[in-house]
Amino acid sequence: MTLKVFIGWDSRETDAYNVCVKSLKEHSSQELDITPIVRETLIETGEYYRPQPEAGSVEFTYTRFLTPYLADYNGWALFIDCDFLPRNAVKMDGQKQVSYPRKNWSSCILWNCSHPSNKALTKDVASSESGAFLHRFQFLSDEEIGEIPLEWNWLEGEYDKPETPPAVIHFTNGGPWFDNWQDVDYAELWRSYL
Repeated sequence: MTLKVFIGWDSRETDAYNVCVKSLKEHSSQELDITPIVRETLIETGEYYRPQPEAGSVEFTYTRFLTPYLADYNGWALFIDCDFLPRNAVKMDGQKQVSYPRKNWSSCILWNCSHPSNKALTKDVASSESGAFLHRFQFLSDEEIGEIPLEWNWLEGEYDKPETPPAVIHFTNGGPWFDNWQDVDYAELWRSYL
């Protein structure tokens, strides 16, 4: 079975994206169909029309919510930010951090794209609804939202470093592809994939 994986792409983070893809391919136990979600391409094809959000936001701040649409509302798909490093078993680059419930849940989403409630995520909704509506998953009832174990979205700099490296390291505050983020936890591991 092939797993559809959509990765948020940002023009400032091409190294992060490439490392994310390499680590996914190296550690996946099944075939992957990996697709970058590139904001400019979606605008060119008419699938997205929201202006770029405030300075400091990544280019996929809202396009991530097109995942069910891009998967033709069919099957399961994984969305992850490009600053993830899958491995065995302040915000990015010092930008202002906005706090809200379920804040980091939208950085790693395992979507049931076939679920009727996810069909509410049209290109118009992703292009026009508020960040709070989308990132808080207000298009779903609480009973329709599951939870991913912490080891699959471990936030570097936000959580204490565990004795054993987590399954997925999320460089949410910034990572070694930025000059001023060279000494973060697991930077050497990230550089080994680069």
